[in-house]
Amino acid sequence: MISKEENILFAAEKLFAERGFEKTSTREISREANVNISMISYYFGSKEKLLESLFEMRMAESQTYIKEIMAKPDLNEWQKISLIIDRYTERVRTYKVFYTILQTEQLTNKNEQIIRYLENSKKGFLDMYQKLVDDGFQNKTFKKKPNIAMMHATLSGTMFYAMNGLPMYKDYFSINKENIDYDQQYFQDLNLHIKEILKHILGYEENK
Repeated sequence: MISKEENILFAAEKLFAERGFEKTSTREISREANVNISMISYYFGSKEKLLESLFEMRMAESQTYIKEIMAKPDLNEWQKISLIIDRYTERVRTYKVFYTILQTEQLTNKNEQIIRYLENSKKGFLDMYQKLVDDGFQNKTFKKKPNIAMMHATLSGTMFYAMNGLPMYKDYFSINKENIDYDQQYFQDLNLHIKEILKHILGYEENK
C-alpha cells in the first residue's frame, strides 16, 4: 500500500514524462493522483519541490543498490559490474518515465538542487567504476584500465539511446507497439550487449 505522498510522486512522474515539467499543472497532478490539490502543498510546498523530491527518491534508490552490490564479499569485480548492469537495465526498463524526465532535466533544468542530485549520482557511479576497475586490474581480473569517464559515457549513452530508440525500432521492424514480450527481450539483448562492450573495454575473459 503506497502512501498519499508516494501516490502524488508517481502521478507527477507520469505527467512530467508525458507533458514536461513546465506544461504540467499541480491541478493535473492532483487529478491524476486523485487527491485534493491542497495535498501537494501540504507534502511538497510547490511543484518545484515535488520534482526535487522525485529526483531525491530515485537517486537514493540507485545509490542504495550500488552500496548493496559493492558490499558483497563473495563476488569478484566483474561479477559486481555484471550485477550492477543487471540492476541498471531493469531500472531503466521499469522506470522509463523517470529516466525520460532525467534526460530532459539534464538539458533544461536550472534547479540547483536537482543539478546537485544528478552530479552526486554521476560521481557516485564514477567512484564505483574506478574502484572496481582499479581492484580488478590489480587482482588480474581485468587486463585493461580504461578511461573511467569514457567507460561511463559509453555505458550510459548506449543505455539511453537504446531506451529512446525503442519506439523507432518497433516501427522499423513492424513490431506491435504494445508487444511487451518484445520490450522484455529488447532490454535483455541490451543488457548482454553492454556487458560484451565492457568485457572488451576491460580486457575481461570468462572462464580463464
